[in-house]
Amino acid sequence: MKKVEIYTDGACSGNPGAGGWGAVLIYRGHRKELSGYDPETTNNRMELTAVISALGALKEPCDVTLTTDSKYVCDGIEKGWARSWRARGWKKSDNKPALNSDLWQQLLDLSEIHRVRFVWIKGHAGHPENERCDSLAVAEYMNHRQEFTTENE
Repeated sequence: MKKVEIYTDGACSGNPGAGGWGAVLIYRGHRKELSGYDPETTNNRMELTAVISALGALKEPCDVTLTTDSKYVCDGIEKGWARSWRARGWKKSDNKPALNSDLWQQLLDLSEIHRVRFVWIKGHAGHPENERCDSLAVAEYMNHRQEFTTENE
């Protein structure tokens, strides 16, 4: 299996609000940057979307080290929460609905294609790839905010 490094981040202006996500994929020295936007979302949805989009961009099963500053994403997978929620019909242990089940389902599906190891790092702490992903995510919602402002003037 090809070994790929992935870095992801999500950002939101307001929570909920306009959001963006960014991802950097690295394979044998080659980089690919991805980013996207959602006009009405949450930070957790953008964090999940970044991971899903990055894994979805892989053309074949890969051995992935995925680095993120989202404890929500890391813990959801590494501690087995998402699999437990799915097994209970997308209910948490307190019987309340699990949030973002549509995205968790996509991530679980992708995790069955690829061998993924999630690594958590502290956000906004100077890690170059995490900072780049944050810049991509923020640029997405800022660029769209500018488009929206310009269109309505």
